[in-house]
Amino acid sequence: LFCRLLRPQGTLRGRFYAGEAKRNAHTAITRDDAMAIAQQNTMLSPRFYTTDFDALDAIDVSPVRAEWDVLIADMVGDPNKKHFRQDGSFHGVLDTLEPDLRAEFVDFLVSSLTSEFSGCILYAEIAKRTKNPDMKQLFKLLARDESRHAGFINETLKDAGIGIDLGFLTKTKKYTFFKPKFIFYAVYLSEKIGYSRYITIFRHLAANPQNKFHPIFNWFEEWCNDEFRHGEAFAMLMRADPKLLTGLNKLWIRFFLLSVYATMYVRDHNRPAFHAALGINPKEYGYKVFSICNQINRQVFPVELDIDDPAFRRKMDGLLNASRTIEAGKAQGGLGGMAKRVAGMAGAGLSFLRLYTHRTRTHHLPQTIRLQPAW
Repeated sequence: LFCRLLRPQGTLRGRFYAGEAKRNAHTAITRDDAMAIAQQNTMLSPRFYTTDFDALDAIDVSPVRAEWDVLIADMVGDPNKKHFRQDGSFHGVLDTLEPDLRAEFVDFLVSSLTSEFSGCILYAEIAKRTKNPDMKQLFKLLARDESRHAGFINETLKDAGIGIDLGFLTKTKKYTFFKPKFIFYAVYLSEKIGYSRYITIFRHLAANPQNKFHPIFNWFEEWCNDEFRHGEAFAMLMRADPKLLTGLNKLWIRFFLLSVYATMYVRDHNRPAFHAALGINPKEYGYKVFSICNQINRQVFPVELDIDDPAFRRKMDGLLNASRTIEAGKAQGGLGGMAKRVAGMAGAGLSFLRLYTHRTRTHHLPQTIRLQPAW
């Protein structure tokens, strides 16, 4: 129901890549262009997920019941119920941006919307199909919030005449199957890095208001607090089942940590005009976000990436350079371009392996799980 309420009259993402947006920066982005971005299926684009719904029925939150009940009560209270309402300050702002900035900002908005709506779809389906009362209540609340976020972004796009048809996106976007534990790892990190990204931008713009080129940034503080609460729920789900955080599963945790961090790092470097307008260096911003996320992740993950090691950073830049080689091959085309793409993909694979095998830091988990958004 929450997702159906979001179906507007528009379109948004599939074959319209960020590189195409830049090459056609002086051509107005249409609703079809935006829909193409939303439908896109690449290593860097947000995905739609499905899972083993029956397995969720067996989840028992008894080991974390005291903290769980307090969190659920907070979510039921719906502190941001009236927050996601636009005012007149949004009208026409997108159309006033310089072409390169507009293209990259639209890509940012559509990527964010797709991610929020992906969560809405998954959470609503879990709430519908699970027989576990704790899971049903949690995922109804999560779907409520994510539908609100997606709808708010879509209203911003609709103001510029490029709103996304979310009903059509639901039918055309490819779905990836993940076991519940992989959903927990991925969604926890998505919510917590979402908080870390939004709060870093919000704090920066509070200190540098001259760089606030769109009013949507005024909504980021309360918005990211929703993301933080969502992450808390998944932290408790994992802490309620300790085997998810021990043994070979620690290797999966490392994989998801690296995948989320690397995807953000590469994608953010593909938006130079966006970050220049904000007055943010994407590399410095990336590692500030990673630092916040590492601090938060200690509530649930016994390992963390050693992001301050210069060798780790060199390897991350190697992955970025490999990604640029792939994009250059796509732009070049022909046999030469294909050879460049293959070389780039090999380089990306090797860089990821080097990052994955880089030493990590370990620590003991705290007795109390719940954190507050204090960053």
